[in-house]
Amino acid sequence: MQLTEMKAVIEGLLYISGEEGLSIEQLKAVLGQDEDIIKNVIREIKGDLDQQDRGLIIQEVSGCYQLMTKPFLAKYIESFVDAPKPAALSQAALETLAIIAYKQPISRAEIEEIRGVKSEKALNTLTTKNLVKEIGRAGGTGRAILYGITDEFLSHFGLQSLDELPPIEDEQWDETDGDQETDLFYENFKQTIDEL
Repeated sequence: MQLTEMKAVIEGLLYISGEEGLSIEQLKAVLGQDEDIIKNVIREIKGDLDQQDRGLIIQEVSGCYQLMTKPFLAKYIESFVDAPKPAALSQAALETLAIIAYKQPISRAEIEEIRGVKSEKALNTLTTKNLVKEIGRAGGTGRAILYGITDEFLSHFGLQSLDELPPIEDEQWDETDGDQETDLFYENFKQTIDEL
């Protein structure tokens, strides 16, 4: 298969895969090519999209490649579909989201222990917006629901994995409790959002 044909095939496959994206394994199965070759072709497509000032980018999220529109197009796309602007998350929701991102899997009781206040409404908001999801149950009495972040969270904040969040130093963690823990989570998380 010629390079130009392979580029066209990968672009087309990424387009039809939508927000699910495609893994290298899926691309290998369809194209019958080695992983290194496929990754090099994806790099070339990314370069083409950047150099030609096109409206699309290729982004890797949770090990899958997705074809997405560039962020600057958001306002035009919103106008086109006549969608209302999404409501901003409240501070309570952002704090809860930060705690889940750093501590997953985590139960509602553990979140509330860190925040010092009830978090049911914030969890419902985050679940509705598909930023967090139930990822299992805790062992023991009551088998509490455990929460974790979603691929939508990673995609929304432009992260490939949670490893890109700023680390919380062990010393900082040991010295904090209650409201200080919440502030530490929130500040680290807010810093990441501001840097994106």
